[in-house]
Amino acid sequence: MKILFIGDVVGKLGRRAVAALLPAIREEHEPDLTIANAENLAHGKGVTSQTLKELLDAGVDFCTSGNHIWAKPEGHSIVAQKDSLVLRPANFPDGTPGTGARLFTVGAKSVLVVNLMGRVFMKEHLSCPFRALDMILAEYTSKKPSAIIVDFHAEVTSEKNTFGLYADGRVSAVLGTHTHVPTADERILPNGTAYISDVGMVGLKYSSIGVEYQGILQTFLTQMPGKFEVPDAGLAVFNAVLLDIDPKTAKARSIVRIQQDVEI
Repeated sequence: MKILFIGDVVGKLGRRAVAALLPAIREEHEPDLTIANAENLAHGKGVTSQTLKELLDAGVDFCTSGNHIWAKPEGHSIVAQKDSLVLRPANFPDGTPGTGARLFTVGAKSVLVVNLMGRVFMKEHLSCPFRALDMILAEYTSKKPSAIIVDFHAEVTSEKNTFGLYADGRVSAVLGTHTHVPTADERILPNGTAYISDVGMVGLKYSSIGVEYQGILQTFLTQMPGKFEVPDAGLAVFNAVLLDIDPKTAKARSIVRIQQDVEI
């Protein structure tokens, strides 16, 4: 079973880059399921129905998210919809709209997608992601999914690495998101879980994690608030990982980084 996971898609430039590159990538690799992190879809923060439609029309099957999912008012209703195609982190408090885990039927197989958020250096006060994973796995174990994919949306590599080892052998993949910078530590952990600290992003290549750097530079130089601009055009980078998973064991056979540039 092949699963393509795309890093945080940032703004219109990111959406256009996905539309430009994803059809050929899907044709080449033939993934059974394509997932993308959508928390930055709408001008860098949040999601709207139109921006989500653009991503789905480009060939994405399902979306995860993170701390920015609530940035646009429309995001609340999108996540809350029955059978929504957007997850929010599962360790938000009880009563938060939406769900953090969903089981998908992919042909004759099933894939459990889980979205969790780290707590180190994050302003939200969330429950423990480690214990949240335990509860989700206990709930879905009887359904025997062919693959379990975890988007771990977190800031620091220490928390991500520890979480990956904690989940090793119990899920098919732990894929880090949030920092928008792809890491070169993709690997199969000792008990069969594919891991990477951060998949990266789809957005402006020469930027400050998808935002034009000039305004952020002024903030660093002067400590005054700068204007953050998310561009609509320019050279975009597309970061993703391709997973190959044995559906009989739900263990990963391989994880491969994909990085392509495209002028939008």
